[in-house]
Amino acid sequence: MTVPHKFAVLLALSAGLLAFASTDTLSAPSVATTASDQAIHERWMAEGEKRYRTNCGRCHQPPHKFPPRTMSMAVRHMRVRGMLTEDDMKYVLYYMTH
Repeated sequence: MTVPHKFAVLLALSAGLLAFASTDTLSAPSVATTASDQAIHERWMAEGEKRYRTNCGRCHQPPHKFPPRTMSMAVRHMRVRGMLTEDDMKYVLYYMTH
């Protein structure tokens, strides 16, 4: 494979990953602003932590907070290995980014 061809393949893969990571298929509550929003936030955090411990905690220590785009890519990658459901993925991503 020639250098320009390798570059073109790398560029196409990068563009595909960015497009994949920027799609908003994971709908979770936004930042809490009212008492009811705070209650929803707390429920999502509790459920996310529970699902993290169940699915991810077998291999990983409690997470550091990372930017949502970074965590989205990591969670999507680990979805296959950890056999996460779509709901597991939503809750874990919310927990890890808030």
